[in-house]
Amino acid sequence: MGRDRDYAIDLIPKFMMADGALVQILIHTDVTRYLEFKQASASYVLRDGRISKVPCTPAEALKSNLMGIFEKRRMKKYLEFTNAYDPKDATTQQGK
Repeated sequence: MGRDRDYAIDLIPKFMMADGALVQILIHTDVTRYLEFKQASASYVLRDGRISKVPCTPAEALKSNLMGIFEKRRMKKYLEFTNAYDPKDATTQQGK
């Protein structure tokens, strides 16, 4: 059957698209009995060959390397608006 090293198992977590080709192959071959899938706790984007977290708080928006200076400011204002938004309170809607 060969040496032990010929059957190494990769234990490093991987990102897979929910309905990507790799997931479809794993489901079709029934390998999923031996795998554990977990949801990612945030949204991620692939840019310049690196996986980066999409900012979801004003502080993360200012630290993110995904946007330029003006985009960071707009994203911060948008996140502050969505966090304070209340559909029943007209003062939080800013005329929108």
